[in-house]
Amino acid sequence: MPDTIEIRRLRVSAHIGVPDAERAESQILLVTAVMTPGQNFDGLADDITRTLDYAVISEEIANLAAARPRRLIETLATDLANHLLGDHPLTQVAITIEKHILPNTECVAVHLVRSRA
Repeated sequence: MPDTIEIRRLRVSAHIGVPDAERAESQILLVTAVMTPGQNFDGLADDITRTLDYAVISEEIANLAAARPRRLIETLATDLANHLLGDHPLTQVAITIEKHILPNTECVAVHLVRSRA
């Protein structure tokens, strides 16, 4: 099992939903990103510059979620995975997005895993 870093259930604001009326108001989504760095933790040598900056990544996730309206949380999950793989030294990322929209459910969630080609 590879070493991973997880940002769990980050609250982000997004204009998202299929009907225009749903997208008109921002909604809070919960985003979890499980990231596999290019090197394992043994190679970090306790040097902060060799690991991922959780604060920067959290801000990037929030900014990307708020950047433009989307119809599908699946699209947002794909956008986040592509961004993280493209801008950070990761070999793999798993994204889960939770949306609290359906009555009588805890949430609706999507989950995807992408790896660097």
